[in-house]
Amino acid sequence: MMTRVSPVTGLSAGSAFPLGLKVLGNGVNFAVYAPVAQGVEVCLFDEQDNELSRHRLLARTGDIWHGQIDGMLAGQRYGYRVYGPFEPSNGLWFNPNKVIIDPYAPEITGPLTANDYLFAHDVEVQGDIVMDLKDNAKHIPKGRIPGQVPFQWTSERPHISWRETIIYECHVKGFSQKNLAIPDAIRGTYLGLAHPASIEHLQRLGISSVELLPCFAFMPEHRLNDLDLTNYWGYNPALFFAPEPRYAYQDAVTEFKTMVNALHAAGIEVILDVVYNHTAEGGMLGPVVANKGLHPRSFYRYFEDNFTHYIDNSGCGNSVNSHHPYALKLILDSMRHWMTEYRVDGFRFDLAVSLGRERWDFTPEASFFKAIMQDPILSTAKLIAEPWDIGRHGYQLGHFPEGWYECNDKFRDTVRSFWRGDQGVTGDFATRLMGSSDVFNKGSTGYSATINYVTYHDGYTLHDLVSFNHRHNEANKEHNMDGHGNNLSFNHGVEGETQDPQIIALRARQKRNFIATLMMSQGALHFLGGDEIGRTQRGNNNAYCQDNDISWFQWAERDIQLEAFTRQVIALRKSSSLFSDMVLKGQLNFQSPFSSDEVHWYRPDGYVMEIKDWHNPTTQSFAMLLSSDIKNPAVNLHLCDEYYLVMFNASTVDIEFTLPANPISGWISLCDTARNDGLLPEEPPVAKGQYLLLAQSLVVLAKAHKS
Repeated sequence: MMTRVSPVTGLSAGSAFPLGLKVLGNGVNFAVYAPVAQGVEVCLFDEQDNELSRHRLLARTGDIWHGQIDGMLAGQRYGYRVYGPFEPSNGLWFNPNKVIIDPYAPEITGPLTANDYLFAHDVEVQGDIVMDLKDNAKHIPKGRIPGQVPFQWTSERPHISWRETIIYECHVKGFSQKNLAIPDAIRGTYLGLAHPASIEHLQRLGISSVELLPCFAFMPEHRLNDLDLTNYWGYNPALFFAPEPRYAYQDAVTEFKTMVNALHAAGIEVILDVVYNHTAEGGMLGPVVANKGLHPRSFYRYFEDNFTHYIDNSGCGNSVNSHHPYALKLILDSMRHWMTEYRVDGFRFDLAVSLGRERWDFTPEASFFKAIMQDPILSTAKLIAEPWDIGRHGYQLGHFPEGWYECNDKFRDTVRSFWRGDQGVTGDFATRLMGSSDVFNKGSTGYSATINYVTYHDGYTLHDLVSFNHRHNEANKEHNMDGHGNNLSFNHGVEGETQDPQIIALRARQKRNFIATLMMSQGALHFLGGDEIGRTQRGNNNAYCQDNDISWFQWAERDIQLEAFTRQVIALRKSSSLFSDMVLKGQLNFQSPFSSDEVHWYRPDGYVMEIKDWHNPTTQSFAMLLSSDIKNPAVNLHLCDEYYLVMFNASTVDIEFTLPANPISGWISLCDTARNDGLLPEEPPVAKGQYLLLAQSLVVLAKAHKS
């Protein structure tokens, strides 16, 4: 028998806006978009998920059902039951036996887990899909009505310029799960990332921004559940407003804010990896959790007039239809929620091409981009695109609007090829160092919007990049068929771990080469968290389903020397604007690799690189001179306040490099990846005339100050 929950004192028409819920002084207003529904009920539950009462929304304004429930409802669990036709062939899945989570729910009561109660259909009989009559109330988390006590913020957003941006990508759980310096109860949580031990590591490293793998409430796929695996990365969102409760000690909302507050206090930005391109509701026969039970024909993309066939630009069963006004509004409202309620600094958009698709294809003039640009809040965010999806014309690197930065896979692939020893890539390598001017040329000044990276979460870690020739994803239980097949990696003689000291030393040097190359490149930078301590995934290049030691940081086994080197080279980058400002000088109309009055290129014999040198496939060593505006470094280099000569040698032989200019003060070594584990001695040597550039190494020389 249905009983009425005591705090409720009345029900009225309320307001159609804002969508979702709004806590008022005398109750809560509910508004839900459900254009084809015939009725919507707000259901209230106790802490054991027993249904206490149902409240039919009394009013409808256009396609929005709304009503106000009076009474003190702070902390109350709630969900919707929706009435209407159950016609899957027409894209309609209304089933009042199923509690639907509010797509605007700011918090949910527990993690979403795969179970059979989440399907609106039972079986398929002779082509007909039959409604499931089982009630799911005990098997799905509920939304929770927030209280009115505001969070006490004590820090401000750091507002770090793109020029200074060094992004550190990590997973909330994996980062602190094995850190013994953090109390056991909060390891692997938002509070674990907020702990002083975590903050200290990030500060000492010198990064500017943390990019967190998805923190939206997500649901592991049923397929993974059947394999006794889980969706560790979280790229299967169910809701766009609620933080994932798996990463909470007690209260996800408060603890997420505590994490952001602590990072901001340390001068570190928070960027969220967000998945707005698809949801956990999958394809036609997928679960019904939120949007699919309310407005599926508006929210998802379908083939023309065929609601049985979802367009799948994500590879995950469905694609959110950001071309539709409601879906677009939900996405923008979600972004605004995270920026105002949680004060995050920016977003990295998974498969961002999907969001820029209008009716069918991508355009940089899509409504999504225009809406963000005109929004006074969203336009202040750092906006990062993963510039592809798997749909038609899905690769759009360099085509996102002004103000957007893009993950540059060309940098990744070229840098990997160069240090692997591939021939014929040196010219392209130099182009990537200088901001990929052949790809990025945005705005009237022609600035580059590249985000350079060597490793990302979806691929090898840096340690595995130099330790494996082939993926080893057997633990994913997909017969080692998942993940990238072409990783441009090199194991240097032995597949996997080895005791050979020469191979170990070479791998360590190559890791330093990759890190130093990244830090010496023009553009914003992305660094995969854990690479600085030698994290391995044992050759797994697609560890999305590995919530275990394969993915977690192994702090007890950290590579202290590599960590020190990483700190050193990050500090070197931050010490001079020359390592990042070239892409902002409006000089990107040169055919690259280009020379200018700030950038000069040299052969190992000290002469200027010529076109034939760039096109010579055997060229594997060269130098890049960065300085202030000067036409002839050989004569006038001493007039510059600062200058740097970055020398690269990807060959397997040592090279006596003739320094192209020899100022009176000489050159001092700030980085040599082949000597002393890449670490500087207390008194770095001063070089003049020549420098022995060891095989497979990178060296940075700078102006030596007179004693």
